[in-house]
Amino acid sequence: MAKKKRKLTAREKAEKTRRKRESMTIFIHGKMKCVRRPQQIDGMDVEEFVRRNADPLWLHQNGMWEYMEEGGAAFEKNSQPTKTTPDDDAL
Repeated sequence: MAKKKRKLTAREKAEKTRRKRESMTIFIHGKMKCVRRPQQIDGMDVEEFVRRNADPLWLHQNGMWEYMEEGGAAFEKNSQPTKTTPDDDAL
């Protein structure tokens, strides 16, 4: 006769949901393996988050030169001269 299934305790159920949340199942050489999920910030991976949100100064300080834009396009927006004196034709 087969063994009767029992219900999981609250602690076992919580552990099962924690494991599912922290890991995922993938196939390697035709076998199922349980591996950790990649880290994410706001639903995107960490590298993509850094690429979108970091300014060039922070990237330079942390040695992430490969993520910096070529030609300094980020600096060009802020490097436009601003007028500090009123225009003559505005009178």
